[in-house]
Amino acid sequence: MNWSEKITDFSNFLKFEKSFSDNTLDAYIRDIKKLESFATTELENVSPQNITYENLQEFIYQLSKKKISERSQARGISSIKAFFKFLLEEEYRTDNPATLLEGPKLGLYLPDTLSEEDINRIINCIDSNTDIGKRNQCILEVLYGCGLRVSELVDLKISNINFKENFIIVEGKGEKTRLVPLARSTAEFIKDYIQTVRSKSKINKKHEDILFLNSRGTNMSRVIVFIIIKELTQKAGINKSISPHTFRHSFATHLLQNGADLRFIQEMLGHSSITTTQVYTHLKTEELRDVILNFHPRNRNIAS
Repeated sequence: MNWSEKITDFSNFLKFEKSFSDNTLDAYIRDIKKLESFATTELENVSPQNITYENLQEFIYQLSKKKISERSQARGISSIKAFFKFLLEEEYRTDNPATLLEGPKLGLYLPDTLSEEDINRIINCIDSNTDIGKRNQCILEVLYGCGLRVSELVDLKISNINFKENFIIVEGKGEKTRLVPLARSTAEFIKDYIQTVRSKSKINKKHEDILFLNSRGTNMSRVIVFIIIKELTQKAGINKSISPHTFRHSFATHLLQNGADLRFIQEMLGHSSITTTQVYTHLKTEELRDVILNFHPRNRNIAS
C-alpha cells in the first residue's frame, strides 16, 4: 500500500461519494499530502498501512511548531481522521490510528463584518467611469447583495440570472443549487455591466455564459477578486482584514439586524445546517449587549 494510490482513492471517495466541493476536497488532500511528506522524510517512508497513533501525534506536534493557526490545525486533524476512517472502512487497515487524536480547542468564531457605511466607502472608491471600475463595482454589489461565496461569484452564469422574476440560481458547495432573490438595485448593476462593459469584450467561447470576465475574456480567478477587494479596502482607509467572504458575512449580519428570520438567512447562504448560520445570532447578541450597557437607564445611572 503506497500513499499516492490511497490518496487518489480517498480523493475519489470524497468527490463522488461525499460530494465534497472542489475547495474542500483540495484542502483535505493537501492535508494528507503533508502527512505523506512527513511519513516519507521523517518516518523512513512508513506506509499508510503501518503508520501509528504515536507517529500521527508527532506529525501534529511538528505542525503546531510551525505557527499554523488553530483552525488550520483542527481542519488538518479532521482530514487525517477522515482518511484513516476511509482506510478502515475499505479494509486497507484493521485499526484506526487516528481515533484518539484531538484537535485544538477552538473558541467561538465570530466573522469580521463591515458596517453599511464601510461598504459604501469601499464602493465609492471605485472609478465607475472605467470599464474595469464598472465591473469591480458590480462584483461588490453582487457579493454584498446576494451573499455569495467567492467561488460562486466567479462561476456565476448569465443563464442562471432571471431578471424577470429577480432571482439567481447559485451553484454552491457539493453541487447543491439554491435560489437567491435579486434586489432591484443589484439587478440594475448587473444589466449595466453586461450592456456597457461585457458586450464589448472579446469572449473566449468556453466562457460565453460566465458573467464576470477578465481582460482575456475568461472567468476571473478567486485570487483576483481578493486582490481587488484588498486594494479598495486600503484605498478606503479601512484597517480591517477584509476578504470577499467579509461581504457575505456582512450580508447575513445586516439581514439579521433588520429582522430577517434565521431560517431565511440559512437558505440564502446555502448552509446545510442551521447551526452554521447561528454564528450570526452571536453577533446580534454582542450588539444587544452593547446597547444595554450604553443605553439602559440603570447602567447610565452607574456611569454618571
